[in-house]
Amino acid sequence: MKAKIFSLLFVLASSVSMAQVNWMSFEEVKKAMKEEPRKVIVDVYTKWCGPCKMMEARTFSNPQIASYINKNFYAVKFNAEGPEPVNILGKTFENPNYDPNKRGRNGTHQLTRAIANVNGRIAYPTVVYMDKDFNIITPVQGFMRPKQIEPILHFVVDEAYKDQKWEAYQESFESKL
Repeated sequence: MKAKIFSLLFVLASSVSMAQVNWMSFEEVKKAMKEEPRKVIVDVYTKWCGPCKMMEARTFSNPQIASYINKNFYAVKFNAEGPEPVNILGKTFENPNYDPNKRGRNGTHQLTRAIANVNGRIAYPTVVYMDKDFNIITPVQGFMRPKQIEPILHFVVDEAYKDQKWEAYQESFESKL
């Protein structure tokens, strides 16, 4: 009986651990791109952002969403107010206003302004979709449930953005969730 319970717990624990996005740094993504080019998804978040935490807990931990992202993208979780310099697109982005002693909101990273800006505004969370050359396809701001992010993921992977309007794609999209 104990062996059956242990086996069941092991299977459950394994399936839970598989329901996570394989987050990488930009440096890790650049190395992985040399072996297998893929599109990139960047979760631009802050430590104090409630909707960012909800995205992690409810959306990125959804088994189908996590699996689809892991199969089709390289995923970067990027702290929009973090101190680490990022070398991408032939440029080094930094956060000169970062204060290590500050609690709560901090300086906005230069990369955040470069990739997560929508109509002159920064909001958290922002999910930025990029092609294999780190060109921005689109940034999407705000909390999204699995059923809301699913068609966007497919829109990018299918490269429908190249010849189709988002509204038309979204209307015809059939969820697999």
